[in-house]
Amino acid sequence: MIQKYIYGNPFETEAVTVSLPASAGQPGYGTIDLTDGFCFAYTMTDTDVVYGLGEASRGINKRGYIYVSHCNDTPEHTEDLRSMYGAHNFLVVDGTQTFGLFIDYPGDLTFDIGYTRLDALEISCAGSDLALYVIEGENPYDIVKQFRKIIGRSYIPPKFAFGYSQSRWGYKTKEDFRKVAAGYRENHIPIDMIYMDIDYMQDYKDFTLDEENFSDFPAFVQEMKEQNLRLIPIIDAGVKVEKGYSIYEEGVENRYFCQREDGSDFTAAVWPGDTHFPDVLNPKAREWFGGHYKFLTDQGIEGFWNDMNEPAIFYSTEGKEEAEEIMRRFLSKEEGLSLLDVQEALAKLANNPKDYAAFYHQVNGERIRHDKVNNLFGYNMTRAAGEAFERFAPNTRFLLFSRSSYIGMHRYGGIWTGDNKSWWSHLLLNLKMLPSLNMCGFLYTGADLGGFGADTTRDLLLRWLALGVFTPLMRNHAAWGTREQECYQFGDTADFAHVIGVRYRLVPYLYSEYMKAALSDDLYFKPLSFVYPKDAFARQVEDQLILGDEIMIAPVYTQNAAGRYVYLPEEMKLVKFLPDGSLYEEILPAGHHYVEIALNEVALFIRQGKCIPVAKPAEYVDAIDTTNLTLLGYTGTSYELYEDDGVHKDYENPENRRILTC
Repeated sequence: MIQKYIYGNPFETEAVTVSLPASAGQPGYGTIDLTDGFCFAYTMTDTDVVYGLGEASRGINKRGYIYVSHCNDTPEHTEDLRSMYGAHNFLVVDGTQTFGLFIDYPGDLTFDIGYTRLDALEISCAGSDLALYVIEGENPYDIVKQFRKIIGRSYIPPKFAFGYSQSRWGYKTKEDFRKVAAGYRENHIPIDMIYMDIDYMQDYKDFTLDEENFSDFPAFVQEMKEQNLRLIPIIDAGVKVEKGYSIYEEGVENRYFCQREDGSDFTAAVWPGDTHFPDVLNPKAREWFGGHYKFLTDQGIEGFWNDMNEPAIFYSTEGKEEAEEIMRRFLSKEEGLSLLDVQEALAKLANNPKDYAAFYHQVNGERIRHDKVNNLFGYNMTRAAGEAFERFAPNTRFLLFSRSSYIGMHRYGGIWTGDNKSWWSHLLLNLKMLPSLNMCGFLYTGADLGGFGADTTRDLLLRWLALGVFTPLMRNHAAWGTREQECYQFGDTADFAHVIGVRYRLVPYLYSEYMKAALSDDLYFKPLSFVYPKDAFARQVEDQLILGDEIMIAPVYTQNAAGRYVYLPEEMKLVKFLPDGSLYEEILPAGHHYVEIALNEVALFIRQGKCIPVAKPAEYVDAIDTTNLTLLGYTGTSYELYEDDGVHKDYENPENRRILTC
């Protein structure tokens, strides 16, 4: 059962797609205080577990810390981080009372979950204009599925998007991309996509191509496709201020950019220098911006990643002037100013709250200050693209994912988890974040495998790839200035070819489970406790996940480890994909086990009474043979395979499903 409560005059985010009547009175859980903004308070018992919040730091159980929904360009993902790129205001309390909450509020929202007081859950914001959804159900899993029903179907990518992909900030020329293509193809390491970061553009201008390095672009796109590779370019949120640049001039002429209070276009610096931000909350501006993706789709491009769309701000004109003034005063040896004052002024240049309160959106004839709806920008930028694809190719799927997001964006694209580091702790964080993201509708997710910032190592990359084998988005991405981390850069490539090769052998199963989850508003990744609700120990396990209905994964995430301890809530079959192409299979009883998993092995656990389809090796998705699959698991069982053409949207065709018997 879902009840909706309205406070004040909420901004319509369109996160919820189902019309629900507003309930009178107070929710049956906790207390509401509207004295100073909004505050929901609930007293937790010692054993309560709190799930949800999508993209957030720390564990699957969110108890013990404080989180702030504020889409923010924040590359330092340390344990004390309170805000990340996404704002996913859904959680489930599981304990003496079990209920779910979705707070549909596009501004900053604080979740204090046992941080200030161990037993206190407090959700608060400065404003009091919001919609509160309270969900009751049999258990957390049931509550999550009810929530998923009211927010709409999750985005479905084309099948090629389940292949492996390579990215790096720093590929600047056709030769750079050709070198990557050759490095993978010549070493027989499977791959389907190579990503194009900001250097492919002319002076970092959206919907342009570097004239010198990417002349005759359609021919180059076709050259890559002939090698069964797709190029996936980035699109940034900021539009460069430059006379003669058509996108800029169109936006200015039609008032499609976010504006200051005085009506002038808001200017801030990002990669191109001075930029304006498209007012993607304005339907007309959103249609205009989304329409420009056709510049690249007309040249053969089939996918995009949207970035810098919190939106990120390096500095504003006002912020720069303030910092320069403090610097001048310091250099003139003004009394009372120290180097610390200069450092503080420089630190405040990027993503300064003052700047986000200085520009406005036009929505239904009303002017809305940006910081009141900050969390909707990335959502609506990606929505702009998704709606545009529906207009000019309504029956074709495009790959699309974003850095910033709010619940509702899950209908238009996936997300990647942003600028992580080549740290073992971030491998574990990646693992723990996956089910929480699924709970909020984001099924097509993944992290930068190997880490974006810092220098990766061979063992870290192999272990991270062994997790990436199972994530829908499997992308290796690294920052400019870091160690090159393409898989052929680490000496003997056989181990990388094998680990990534396992992904391709599993694509029939992974794609099938993704499609079932998307089409039935279910989860692709689940915590063990969702499947084994009466198992007290399963409630505590945070480094193992159930994938689909058939398997459990338990990746190794510790440096120099030869394996790991695993908890099995029931008997399962351990399957290890060995580097010589053979399989190791062993039935293990319920309980605790130490399982050896070498760097060049991929392990999974098949649940009792289940089986999964496995294909023969392939080096790109279109080469996977789904007519000759092997079933792994328990004899006498069956599996329902979902398989379509991977391109179009004929999802309900009964011919897409067939039963395989083990």
